[in-house]
Amino acid sequence: MVRGKIEMKKIENATSRQVTFSKRRNGLLKKAYELSVLCDAQVSLIIFSQKGRLYEFSNSDMQTTIERYRKHTKDHETSNSDSEIYIQQLKQEASHMITKIELLEFHKRKLLGQGIASCSLEELQEIDSQLRRSLGKVRARKAQLFKEQLEKLQAKEKQLLEENVQLRQKVIHLSFQFTYLIRHMLILIQLKLHIL
Repeated sequence: MVRGKIEMKKIENATSRQVTFSKRRNGLLKKAYELSVLCDAQVSLIIFSQKGRLYEFSNSDMQTTIERYRKHTKDHETSNSDSEIYIQQLKQEASHMITKIELLEFHKRKLLGQGIASCSLEELQEIDSQLRRSLGKVRARKAQLFKEQLEKLQAKEKQLLEENVQLRQKVIHLSFQFTYLIRHMLILIQLKLHIL
């Protein structure tokens, strides 16, 4: 016989409710025992009936289990509290960073000449001073790069001049050898002609 699905609502009939409570309580106590034996788990179960009668199961000392539960709950609450404090700190840091970014963007726009219509004379002088300092740094860096590039080109020119001198010396040496060979060949040809 297949049982139908029971609707989850309070049983109105008191006798039926008591019978169902007894059966389900015994089933629950049995399952708690099986879980403790099969899985070597620390299991404690507390049940109060509608009339206030206590039913309990524990595979170890009930008081020890309750204390362990309380400690775990307290640690969890402390952990949650620490997490909330950390989250609040992160939110404050994020808000502070957003303010800094907005301020930097505001200054950047002013340095680019945007939104300066509302600036006072002192603010405009400060912007002018900042631009002059920035321009000075840019020019100094540009001069440094030009100097480095010029030094590289001068070193390359020196290297090419040295190679040119070496090539000229080789050409002169080869020219002397070639002239010597030509003269030697002419002498040999003249000797052969005299012999004939």
